[in-house]
Amino acid sequence: MKNQNTIFSSGGLDALQARFGLRVAARLSELNRELPHDVTERLRFAREQALERARLARRAEAATGVQVAGAGDGAAALMSITGPSSNWWLKVASVLPLMALVAGFVLIQRLHLHSQIAAAAEIDAALLADDVPPAAYSDPGFVEFLKVPRD
Repeated sequence: MKNQNTIFSSGGLDALQARFGLRVAARLSELNRELPHDVTERLRFAREQALERARLARRAEAATGVQVAGAGDGAAALMSITGPSSNWWLKVASVLPLMALVAGFVLIQRLHLHSQIAAAAEIDAALLADDVPPAAYSDPGFVEFLKVPRD
């Protein structure tokens, strides 16, 4: 069986959603004819109230100058009452975590380098302070001499 993953453009997705909405609306309209009168009246009243609330919300939004910057994929919408002058705060706030991450990486790298230098310095100091010359450690015979247990 062939797996088909279709990626829709925003226009194609909008058309698909509109078509689905029209089909659902047509089916609901069909079933609405079969409902009792009291149920249809309650639905009509609820629909009128919802439309009035939507009108009032749009008027209040337009009057206060509220701008909603929505981010897709389930992200929360950011509300900015002051307008575009506060956009630089958003830019600074988005760059700060990146700067902290880079500073952390630099600090980790320097600490690691410092520990490597300290370990190498400790080994060099031990080699230079020892009675055996450093060239003896690279001699295969000396390594065998160290492996043989002493009495």
